[in-house]
Amino acid sequence: MASGFLTFSALVQKYRTPLLLTGCGGVFAANIFYHVFPENTYRKLYQAWSKGEPATLSEKLENEFQLVLKDLAVGSPDKYSAFAAFGFHPVGAGVPWLPAGAQIGIPANFNSTVDDQAGITNRTILINGKELEWDSELGTALKNALLLSRDAQKFAVAREVSRLESGGPLLQAAVAPICLAGACLYSVALKQMFGLLSGSLIFRAGVNVVALSLGAVSYFLASDAASQWLEFYSDKRAASLSHDYAKGGVEFYDKILSRNKTLRHLMGQKGQEMYAPSGNLFPANVLSLKHAPYTSRRDGILSLLKKEKM
Repeated sequence: MASGFLTFSALVQKYRTPLLLTGCGGVFAANIFYHVFPENTYRKLYQAWSKGEPATLSEKLENEFQLVLKDLAVGSPDKYSAFAAFGFHPVGAGVPWLPAGAQIGIPANFNSTVDDQAGITNRTILINGKELEWDSELGTALKNALLLSRDAQKFAVAREVSRLESGGPLLQAAVAPICLAGACLYSVALKQMFGLLSGSLIFRAGVNVVALSLGAVSYFLASDAASQWLEFYSDKRAASLSHDYAKGGVEFYDKILSRNKTLRHLMGQKGQEMYAPSGNLFPANVLSLKHAPYTSRRDGILSLLKKEKM
């Protein structure tokens, strides 16, 4: 058994570079896969359904989507497709310059207006196993938080398009292979530093464990940093389109914060564990700060509006 392990170690050492390239390529491919075929992966996952059939996007929302693409001056608008998504906020996946293009999911509540709130109130929402009563005090607060103006809706769609247009999926998919390569570099550097390249197998294995741990920590930190950078970049690009888009962005994040505060009350103990009193999301752990605080994203847009007035 020991001889087999030594043989395996010798093969890994001999073909270290090809194995590393293969591993990095495999990790990148796994992370980018659903962005390469968004219609067959992401769209099926987020597609809204009505009476056993895929829901269709209203003409109003399709026109609004095309207007956002025009405002963003997207180079190839035909590479973007919109569909009716479940949930309450737009989602998106894909790489616009690849053959399959990009898919943007727009939720049904974007059809709602002050006079017609059917896109919200015709849904059954279960919280802690109980159906939400839309006419209750908290139900009304949640309904108001989900009702967005046209400017806020356009901003929400624009930030998703901006994220994909800037190559966000490629950036996020590249983090893992870079950190994997970094872990290998850590291992070689530590072995050279302590003169273990030809030393005891046990010590070398220990160094490998340390290197993998450093690589894992690097991945968590780099992944969160990339996600937050993309979020701030997408917000800034969408808000910079016009004063109306910027005002819509402030409203959009104010409504998200209001929604989360309402859910914090509705969900009881679980809500207090998930949402902060401010409406921000609590991180899963100290190494997982994947999303920027909504208050910071709103304040970033407010700063753009202040500069505009100066």
